Amino acid sequence: MIQISNLNFGYRPTFQLFNNLSITQEPGSITGLLGVNGSGKSTLLKIIAGLIDAPQASIKVMNKAPFRRYPSFLEELFLVPEDFILPEITIRKYIKINAKFYPNFSQEKLEEIIFQFGINTRHKLTNFSHGQKKKFLIAFALSTNCKLLLFDEPTNGLDIPSKTIFRQVLASSVNENQLVLISTHQVKDVENLIDKILIINQGKIVFNQSLWDVSEKYAFTTSTKPEKENAIYQEPSAGGEKIIKPGNGAPSTVDIELLFNAVIHGIDLN
Repeated sequence: MIQISNLNFGYRPTFQLFNNLSITQEPGSITGLLGVNGSGKSTLLKIIAGLIDAPQASIKVMNKAPFRRYPSFLEELFLVPEDFILPEITIRKYIKINAKFYPNFSQEKLEEIIFQFGINTRHKLTNFSHGQKKKFLIAFALSTNCKLLLFDEPTNGLDIPSKTIFRQVLASSVNENQLVLISTHQVKDVENLIDKILIINQGKIVFNQSLWDVSEKYAFTTSTKPEKENAIYQEPSAGGEKIIKPGNGAPSTVDIELLFNAVIHGIDLN
């Protein structure tokens, strides 16, 4: 699905955002792309979508060079960016104009998701709040049934009930033939949704594992005091110390925020 090797990229000659970044992703997962602000999450999504060229890297997405923007590539990919501008038309007209570009588009699925989000399709898109616009764009993206769905900070601008609905509709709308890649720093919004984690730091992918593998290898616990033995990583919290230690053979509930902090602090959990 996605094969990238030796990606070097920067917006300025004096600053490299990516340094020999390599990544391989196959369909069948909802993957969280995590990183600190400025680490290049949005840029990486744009490179995958073919919006930015990186000519010296080897990049294949669905066996095609993304920047060539072939129609057969574009009809199987949908990117929901963090910032976007929608035309001054009604939702119904937007659907009529754009749905035809996606051969697997489902009007039935769109109507169901729109209903769950509580969106009025008679209004012009420009009359909606940012959160309402984002909910519609998410609904449309899922209804395309594209093989590759890219979401950049999808929960920004959504209220708490809408975040819950987002998780529900996404989990129920994709299948094993699709890959969903979600870039976010709102870990709590997606922790019960994603099944794989990518962490980007200092220009490289420093972590790439499924949550199931992590849950088997490590135990995530809390304690009222620091542990001097066995702890791989620990940090203070309101309830005491949050700790990562070697697993005991039984799957553990993964604290993604704690995992992320450990990796960013240089702890090797691969």
